[in-house]
Amino acid sequence: MGVRFFWAVLAMAVVVTASNYLVQFPVQGTIGGFDLAQILTWGAFTYPVAFLVNDLTNRHFGPRPARVVVVVGFACAVAMSIFLASPRIAVASGAAFLVAQLLDVSIFDRLRGAQWWKAPLVSSTIGSVIDTILFFGIAFAASFAFLDTGFGLEDSSLPFPTPLLSFGPQVPLWVSLGVGDFLVKMAVTLVLLAPYKVLRRVIPDRTAIVA
Repeated sequence: MGVRFFWAVLAMAVVVTASNYLVQFPVQGTIGGFDLAQILTWGAFTYPVAFLVNDLTNRHFGPRPARVVVVVGFACAVAMSIFLASPRIAVASGAAFLVAQLLDVSIFDRLRGAQWWKAPLVSSTIGSVIDTILFFGIAFAASFAFLDTGFGLEDSSLPFPTPLLSFGPQVPLWVSLGVGDFLVKMAVTLVLLAPYKVLRRVIPDRTAIVA
């Protein structure tokens, strides 16, 4: 598989590690009265790139090598996240990443014969839903505080009530952050369809290679 496969593994590890770190930092500022810090973290802008890397790897090498990239990227990301973030963030990211990306691989492979945009869009959307629920639940819900206290760290849970997306009903802060992050992830996912369309012209589909 060579150099391209190595770059796919490296890209996945870099993207996930950066996202694990950036998700701890809310975006400061307001837009139209919306307090962005209550609905958005910087990690939302980088994480969707992991689905782009995964889908291009799946397209070129097939689902089995794509799963290898997911597992290797997962291992590297968790290892580096322990040093860049907290053990709780590492556990949350690892669980969410592994489940979401492996699901993405399966869905993409099933839809690879459809219109060019359907496989990456559907697989990334479903993967993002699963990833967001698992990550924000484990990383910031009070139920998982033991992942901080068990390591002698201060509880980093975010159970404080806040209006959903700054204007809806009262929900825990981590829920509002999760919904905000998901909406931004979807916006970025739509934008990333453009580079996917361009790159698919230079990265051949494995089915075309076999044929």
